[in-house]
Order: sequence, then structure tokens, then C-alpha cells
Amino acid sequence: MKRLFIILSVAISVGLSGCELLDKEPLSQISEENYFKNETDLQMFTNPLYSSILNLNFSQQSDHNVHMTLSDVLIGGNRRVVPNSGGGWDWTDLRRINTLLAKVDQCEDQAAAIRYSALARFFRAMFYFDKIKRFGDVPWYETDLSPSDESLYKARDSRELVMSKMIEDIDYAIANLPAARSVYRVNRWAALALKAQFCLYEGTFRKYHGGSNADYFLELSATAAKTLIDGGVYRLYSTGNPDDDYVTLFSQDNANADEYILAINYDFGLNVRHSVTAYTLQESQGRPSYTKKFINTYLMKDGTPFTQQTGWQTMTFTDEVKDRDPRLSQSIRTPGFAWFDGVLLPLQFKYTVDGYQPIKFTQDPTSPAHSGQSVDRVGYSWNDLPVFRYAETLLNYAEAKAELGTLTQADIDLSINIIRERVGMPGLDMARANANPDPYLLSAETGYTNVSGANQGVILEIRRERAIELVQEGFRIDDLVRWKAGYCIDQPLLGIYFPGPGEYDLTGNGSPDLLLYARGAAKPADILGVEMYEIDVDIFLSEGTSGNVFYHRNIARAGFNEGRDYFYPIPINERSLNPNLAQNPGWMDGLNF
Repeated sequence: MKRLFIILSVAISVGLSGCELLDKEPLSQISEENYFKNETDLQMFTNPLYSSILNLNFSQQSDHNVHMTLSDVLIGGNRRVVPNSGGGWDWTDLRRINTLLAKVDQCEDQAAAIRYSALARFFRAMFYFDKIKRFGDVPWYETDLSPSDESLYKARDSRELVMSKMIEDIDYAIANLPAARSVYRVNRWAALALKAQFCLYEGTFRKYHGGSNADYFLELSATAAKTLIDGGVYRLYSTGNPDDDYVTLFSQDNANADEYILAINYDFGLNVRHSVTAYTLQESQGRPSYTKKFINTYLMKDGTPFTQQTGWQTMTFTDEVKDRDPRLSQSIRTPGFAWFDGVLLPLQFKYTVDGYQPIKFTQDPTSPAHSGQSVDRVGYSWNDLPVFRYAETLLNYAEAKAELGTLTQADIDLSINIIRERVGMPGLDMARANANPDPYLLSAETGYTNVSGANQGVILEIRRERAIELVQEGFRIDDLVRWKAGYCIDQPLLGIYFPGPGEYDLTGNGSPDLLLYARGAAKPADILGVEMYEIDVDIFLSEGTSGNVFYHRNIARAGFNEGRDYFYPIPINERSLNPNLAQNPGWMDGLNF
């Protein structure tokens, strides 16, 4: 049953709830002699790791997705401070993992002991991947420590050591986890997907930030991804309908076991839910919007760049979204979008600050699952969310090979072009991409300025593909960090274009549904079904009376700090407890040691 393992674990997890490494209370009050004896014990002890470690941040703000209130990362400067506590410096899950590994030999079922050791080591690799991304060097712990153990107060271990330990863990997991497909349980293929993911991160981080052995990690990533591909267990979800398959993959209740290698389980009947539909449809949830910069990267349906079209800068919304990559109309609300029993819905800026309103992952609130629900529950969602899906592994493979300089057209055909085929897009031609790198993707205002070399063009195209295919899946900020592209955060955050006051048809039904009028002018008489906005009062445009929607015009963004912001700071309390923890560069916490 969906999410059953989480519910079954409640009784045991109450007694085994983790605490910080420095807490003085023991992890568990259960007698060691009477526990960890069989597979059920091991399963119930590890179940909480699924809900505490696996996640998908569909609402992450970035240069591609903004909210009414910008995140501290997007504002930068002194909006980013060293916290007193928290800040991601949490070791509860690691303590549970290491306790399991210390006690697993008590299990009388040797096969189960090996399998759950592999599961624990998978989670430890994933746990440390998050810590490496966030802090860089971190202390490595692989034993079940007591609160009085002096090693709790050691200095941070090197990134090199931690990565080598992560590879040991994930290789053990790959060798010992089941190979059977299991969309809600970690298996061998999920371990391969994780290895491809974190080795790509590490390889590109070292390549762009300066570091040794970048190619070693890129090779490991490519090999892990290719092993998964060659396994033939997974494929992209497709019913042969390029205009619906992408959005359907994410909105259907149950994870598609063909494409989702590992998913987070949600269930309407059990009332286990998330809030992505509310995030999209309720004005109190942040009013999310994709940015104009990002929307411009979606290709035309014939595979040519949108930014090569004549007059692309001043196209109105209905014109700019015509004949584009079908994933555009399956990721944002475009003309013809219908909900609520087939009624065409116009854009409403009370739901989306800049006009490009996300619809990925949302579910129709009029669907049978939502019928009869109270108003405050309409925004709930029960669709499963992906942790690893096959499309990401294909993208990881192509990028690793491109960065290595070993990419071939055959590699593109079995990765990028399979993804494009699902939505009916022309394939990527490697030679053509490298001969003609897209200027928009190289521009200092809209692209990546530090991509160079023989594969410049194809790397840019892979980044385009990655951003579009994986939008709202929580990768964007991590990608900018590993590419040393924090400067992208400082690029303009604009919305759809309006040439000035007047009526606009944003549904494409031939009738106006939005009217802009000049500041200070008398408000026109109400028209049924037409939203009315006073320029410079209700809506703000980049050029005053015309231009792109510019909601955040008055926000002083201090900019991305290249010497500081690629890592997060260690909290003050943690450094006070352990003076051996050196602070990350550029972060001032007032501690003089």
C-alpha cells in the first residue's frame, strides 16, 4: 500500500527518533539485545530515512523561478547571514544510519543484514552528498558514537576523504541492493542513479572551480549512468502524445514505474499529501512565476532558437508561446489552458507575479480525488514526486561525456534525443551545435560566460535541455553552484511583455481578458471576465508604460558573492561547541578562532 512503510514505522520511530550528534540522550530506549534481530526490525528502523532524506523542492527559487518575496539567495549581500543554529548542519539521520550499521550483525537473517547494510550505506552517501554540496569539507563519521566520544569535536575532514567514502558506500549499495524494480523502495538502480548524480556534481565542481581528478569523477558518473541505461529496466513515459505526455507524467496520482526509478509516496486515501497544487493556484502561496530569461530558452518546435525569431524581445504572450517546444505549454499556463470543467482560464497576476504561471506537478482540483473537499483542502495534492527519474540519468550521462570530451552523436541519440523524441522535438546535432553555439546561452545577461572549448556548443545545449526537462525538480541552484555560474542569479528577473495600455487576449479565445490602463487615468468600466490593472500601481513594466512585467523593480539585490556564496556557513552554535570547525570563506560569525 502506498506510503504504508511510513505509517508502520511510527510506533518504532517514536522510540528511536534521532537527535543531534552532541545530544546526551541515547538514540534508542529499546534494548539492543532484543532488537535488530530480524528483517522486520531492520526495515522499521530504516523506514524513517525515506521520509527524512528523500525530498523534492518543487518551490525552489532561482534565476528560473521566482516568488512574490525573493529568497535570500536571490537577494544576496547581507540578507544572507550566519545562523545561530540549523542551517542544514543536522546529523540526526546519520546517527540512525550508523546505529543500524553498528548493530546489523545482530540480525539472524544474513541476507537481510547485507541488504539493509546496503540500504543504510545508500542513505549515508545521499546524506553526505547534501552536506558536501552545502558546506564543502565536513566531518566524516562512520561509527556509532557516544556523546562523550572525542571525535565528535574533530575538525572537518577533507572533501577528498568524504567523496572517497561516499564512493565506497554507493558501490557497496550497488553490489548488494535488489535489482528488481521498486518505485517506492531503494534498489540497485536508484544507487546507480545516485552515483551518476553525485559524481557528475563533483566532477563538474572540480572542473569549473579548480581542483584535481575532475575527469575521474566524470568517468564514474558516465559509467554509472551507462550501466543503468544498458540495464534496460527503465524507459521514458510515453503514450505517443507529445502534447500531453510530459505534464501527465507529473500530475498522475501514481508514480510511473517505467520512468520513476525512485519516488516519494503520497496517497489520497491515507491523507498523505503535499501542497504543489496550492503552490500554483492559491495567491497566498508565493505567486510563483518562471522568468522571461528562462522562457526564452525553450526552442521553437522546429528546433531553432526562439531568440533567432524577428522581434522576439517585444512579442506579446500569445505570440511568444506559439510553435514552441511542447514542454513549454506543459510547464506553464498558456492560451487554451483549461481547468474547472473545461473552462478556459486567463492569466491572473494575483497567482503569478510575472505572468509565467507554473503548472508542472499540479492536479486538477475538480478531479474525483478532490471532489467534496473543503476549500482549504482544494490545494492538496497526492501525486507521487520523483527522487530519481530516468530522464535525469540520461541528461547526466550526456553531460558527463560532454565535459570529458568523449561525447559522440551516438551518445546524444541514446540520451538527449530520446528525451526530445517524447515531445516531438527534432534531435540535437552535436556537430551543428558546436559549430554554432547559441549566443543567447553565452550572453552575460542571459547565459553562461565560462563555458569554452571544442564542446562549448553542445554543453550549452545540454544545459538548456537539463533546465527545461528538470524545471521545478530542485536542481537549478545546485547546477549553478557546480558550474561556478552564481553570476546567473544576478541576471534580470523579468516577466511577460506588454507594449503599453490596452486590451489583451491571453486565453487565445478571441476576446480580451486583461486590460491595462495608464497610471492616473480613469479606470474603465468593468467588463465581465476582464482583469483590469493600472500601470505603475497594480502592475509594473520595465520601461515604465511598456516593457516586461517587473514585479521586483524596487528590490535592491546586492548580488552573488563569488568569494562566499558557493557554500553555506556553519552555524555559530556549532562552532562554539566545537572550535575545531573552521568557518567557510567569506562568512563572518564573530568567533575569533
